[in-house]
Amino acid sequence: MNAEFFSAIADIEKEKGIPQSYMIEKIEQALLAALKKNYPASAEFARVVLDPVGKTVDMFIEKTVVETVENQNIQCSIEQAREISPDAVAGDVVNAPVDTGRFGRIAAQAAKQVIIQGIREAERNLVYDEFTSKEHEILTGVVTRVDPRTGGISIQIGSNSEHTEAMLSSGERIPSEVLRDGDRIKVYVIEVRKSTRGPQILISRTHPGLVKRLFELEVPEIFEGIVEIRSIAREAGKRTKIAVFSNDPEVEPIGACVGPKGNRVNSIVGELGGEKIDIVRYSDDPTEYIASALAPSEVVSVTMLEDGKSCRVIVPDGQLSLAIGKEGQNVRLAARLTGFKIDIKPESQS
Repeated sequence: MNAEFFSAIADIEKEKGIPQSYMIEKIEQALLAALKKNYPASAEFARVVLDPVGKTVDMFIEKTVVETVENQNIQCSIEQAREISPDAVAGDVVNAPVDTGRFGRIAAQAAKQVIIQGIREAERNLVYDEFTSKEHEILTGVVTRVDPRTGGISIQIGSNSEHTEAMLSSGERIPSEVLRDGDRIKVYVIEVRKSTRGPQILISRTHPGLVKRLFELEVPEIFEGIVEIRSIAREAGKRTKIAVFSNDPEVEPIGACVGPKGNRVNSIVGELGGEKIDIVRYSDDPTEYIASALAPSEVVSVTMLEDGKSCRVIVPDGQLSLAIGKEGQNVRLAARLTGFKIDIKPESQS
């Protein structure tokens, strides 16, 4: 019986990845709780020891050896003690074995529930530990359910051998994107939290980090650190501006990101459902950086204002609407990308 018991614990470790030491600790706690429930008067002295090496399960109550027994729950006579330990004398403490056959059904059920809960808790911890290491990374998931009422999407995501469900809320979806059951999509892991129902994984398709990680996957120069992404400003589903810088003068950062015939950036645009991406060159000179950030518009001049946080930009008359963008999107993204407030004027009014 005991051999089968420890063999089952070993099988749980193989199948679920739960360490035997963890399971043994939980089972000891469960059996001890049941033992105390069945022997309430001896609860303080109840002990349970599981030995996986010797494959033994010992349940006993520590009793003090006395000449005259006054409390049989925590004391035993010298004669009774010597049946357990032949050399026992008055004052010794012996481990009086417990007849497990006397365990009540309720106590046994309580032990079972603690063991089951221990397995569930261990599984949750394994999932939590695995996905915590994936924070701020990209994972591929499969759409399992689309809620037509809230717009939320249930996604089955996996990392190595662990899988779990995550909810992509309507606020973290690309607005123009249509997703259906069975679709495979990439999501950005914002954060992993512990909750009473298990790990809660916060994922997003609108986070700028998704764009950054996609470029790292598609552009070897970024992955290797030759080209750096210095800043990203994004309005998901519409447009993203990304500022890049090369640590190698022989590597052109924008060309590396665009790729031969545009295949690198086009792959990312396709993953983001057609979202436009402007790749601009980062510069430590704010005037150059701001002029680049307003692409595709041409810029005549950039004047930094006294507050150090604002600038006035002059553009050709015919480029004013392009510089501002539809509903102010281009200048808004440029301002977020560079961190400067931008005031645009046409050349004729300069």
